[in-house]
Amino acid sequence: MLSQALKNKYQPCEEIGRGRFGVISRVLCAVTQCPFACKTIDKRLLSDSTDRECLENEPKIMSLLSPHPNVVQIHDMFESEHTLQLILDLCQPVTLYHQILQHDLSEPKAASYMQQLMSGLAHCHRFGIVHRDIKPDNIFFDFRGNLKIGDFGSATWLTGKLGTADGLVGTPYYVAPEVVMGRPYNEKVDVWSAGVVLYVMLAGVPPFYGENAQEIFEAVLRGNLRFPSRIFRSVSSEAKDLLRKMICRDVSRRFSAEQVLRHPWILKGGEAIPMD
Repeated sequence: MLSQALKNKYQPCEEIGRGRFGVISRVLCAVTQCPFACKTIDKRLLSDSTDRECLENEPKIMSLLSPHPNVVQIHDMFESEHTLQLILDLCQPVTLYHQILQHDLSEPKAASYMQQLMSGLAHCHRFGIVHRDIKPDNIFFDFRGNLKIGDFGSATWLTGKLGTADGLVGTPYYVAPEVVMGRPYNEKVDVWSAGVVLYVMLAGVPPFYGENAQEIFEAVLRGNLRFPSRIFRSVSSEAKDLLRKMICRDVSRRFSAEQVLRHPWILKGGEAIPMD
């Protein structure tokens, strides 16, 4: 249900998505007729303090990060007793998750997507913000085909002298081992998750899996990164090198977003090149 204040500025259209705490609708600006997405969150569905904190943080974080070509931008906000409504960039209905399901991605295509994803994450990390739920479902595309990171509902600021966060937040297949272990962690949890996204783009399957969340977490903790020959037969050694440096259990050795952007495979757009 769109508030009257919102209807004064935006014309409601059809529902385009539904999530845990509400719905996403397409709206048109009453003045320009430009289309936007309206994310309506029902506060009554927020069950605990963590959910409420994320609700309060999301618009603040998105406002701080806007604008950036690879981050979904927030344009307006309306709040009432029971709802919070965010006016966001309107993206295509097909996410990276849908693209992976539909067809295999070539290395140049995967490298292009990874360059844009890491550019957006590097921007977040420069502000001390960690997304905490990087996965194909949260990676969108605008109508020009540009990749945009969305859904900052789990994002938070790094705090303290060491710049850390805590809490078991994320999606089992993509969550970093230090998160599962319950230790304080930093922005490199996003790099681990992005590495898993890259693995899935190239292989069509995640590197760590199980029948349920507990089994997946156990596989993540083992961190036994493998490249089965039947799947990675045609994947370059350069791509595998980058995967090892992103999906690395030793956080001190794991690449940062900026380091990923400087990796030869990214710089060469996924083309095969000799490694030193």
